[in-house]
Amino acid sequence: MGEEKNHVGDLPLADEYPEPCVDDELKGEEKRDISAIPEDITGDKAEKCSPNLLEMLKAAESRRSSQDRDKDRPEANKAGTKENIAEALKTNMQIQFNDEKQEFNKRPNKTTHRSMPRSTSQSSTDSLSSVSNASSEDELSPQNKEQKNSKGFSDFCIKNIKQADFGRKEIEIAQQEMPALMILRKRTAGEKPLAGANVVGCTHITAQTAVLIETLSALGAQCRWSACNIFSTQNAVAAALAEGGISVFAWKGESEDDFWWCIDQCVAADRWQPNLILDDGGDMTHWIYKKHPALFKKLKGIVEESVTGVYRLYQLSKKGKLCIPTMNVNDSVTKQKFDNLYCCKESIVDGLKRTTDVMIGGKQVVVCGYGEVGKGSCASLKALGAIVYVTEVDPICALQACMDGFRVITLTEIIRQVDMVITCTGNKNIVGREHFDKMKSGCIVCNMGHSNTEIDLTSLQTTELKWQRVRPHVDHIIWPDGKRVILLAEGRLLNLSCSTVPSFVLSITATTQALALIELYNAPDGRYNQDIYLLPKKMDEYVASLHLPTFDAHLTELTDDQAKYLGISKYGPFKPNYYRY
Repeated sequence: MGEEKNHVGDLPLADEYPEPCVDDELKGEEKRDISAIPEDITGDKAEKCSPNLLEMLKAAESRRSSQDRDKDRPEANKAGTKENIAEALKTNMQIQFNDEKQEFNKRPNKTTHRSMPRSTSQSSTDSLSSVSNASSEDELSPQNKEQKNSKGFSDFCIKNIKQADFGRKEIEIAQQEMPALMILRKRTAGEKPLAGANVVGCTHITAQTAVLIETLSALGAQCRWSACNIFSTQNAVAAALAEGGISVFAWKGESEDDFWWCIDQCVAADRWQPNLILDDGGDMTHWIYKKHPALFKKLKGIVEESVTGVYRLYQLSKKGKLCIPTMNVNDSVTKQKFDNLYCCKESIVDGLKRTTDVMIGGKQVVVCGYGEVGKGSCASLKALGAIVYVTEVDPICALQACMDGFRVITLTEIIRQVDMVITCTGNKNIVGREHFDKMKSGCIVCNMGHSNTEIDLTSLQTTELKWQRVRPHVDHIIWPDGKRVILLAEGRLLNLSCSTVPSFVLSITATTQALALIELYNAPDGRYNQDIYLLPKKMDEYVASLHLPTFDAHLTELTDDQAKYLGISKYGPFKPNYYRY
């Protein structure tokens, strides 16, 4: 028997259901005579019945004994005809279902590739592998493959270069929602402000970051890239970048060893030394600092976009070991107030639903941390009817949470009754074993911060606890008494590991990163010292202005008299550096 397709339209069926009976499947089988159907179910009534229904009625009728038929003459039982038909139909359908199910269970138990809904894109299935457990890619490690693109270029290591065409389509879709980067390409491509720049990057490799990488290349930079998260890489996008001549070393589902190997491949390339780092989490910076100290001192600068990475940079600075200028993009206005807030606001529920199919309304949720990520997450969950609690260490953020309508409480106080625990702090060991032991069965635990340190997984890797992988990125941790806690993405970033993020919001951050790299690379000697800097306010305003045309927004222009009254230029910057938006 050929490959079976268990589907009705575009909806995949569970494996244990029998295949629907369709007319095409009856070809070659003997057609049963339906002339014996009683008169009272022929004529107009029969015209309203499908052939399959008529056959079922006939089969049910034929199973009746001759003695029963003698008792059920039209004169004696005409009034009960409808009831008999309904009972016969019910009986026959049950018999047919059981017969087909028995026959189905006799078939070879093999995994087949079920058709996917047309509305599901490949990039989303990259992030949500649970929709299609049977992958067409082989299990051979990319490190053991020899791959070349169509031009013979082989300086990359990805899952499958054959996915490049689809990845290109994903990138083109993202470009439509990333107007500022496209404007930046158009305005500065002729000048090549990054000519001679060798940028080594460690970020999420998605369609959105691919637009950034290709923008840097269009501006003259040579790029080599690895992933900052072992689950967030979109394999088709990585293939499209490799097909375009970008040295990419990343694939979805890397091991920890693979992760560091990919970073080293970017840095230790023959005849190529980076002079700029674009980092997300500080792993690339840490690797070069530890493994290539001489190279680290020659860098022209670092651009870092995450809380975790910025924290690492400040640690180096306090020890006097930060010998190059760095740009803290994470704390720029365009990152904090847009990416951290709106990106998380729109993607947290997407990640939860794709992995668990959970109903949000009515659930009790505790969100640890009320920074911009926490604010966006709380707003999204509250909008869907969740009962949201907040934990905080900062009294200012705690007061904001209270005035936004959330109860601020400690995790220990609320842990026994909540249905979900979501970390958004960027810190470590926010949720420990003492909290897991008190959770109720079925509690969902996930992380929206960058690092996987917020959830103490080490304390759960003990002999008395059983780990059960129920679908990709979803683990059940089972206690001896049968209690189950649901852990998502092994404590790593939920939205980029298990779903997707809005391209437009990422356009704001990506444009800020690109401008920061241009600024560091072209800055004259002495402008930046061995320290950590925020982008100039004027640059934040420029990034914002590039995105306003998308909304057909029209800015009001100050008059000369108004600008003089405020003591500012009528062209900006409009706020002092200490202003908090």
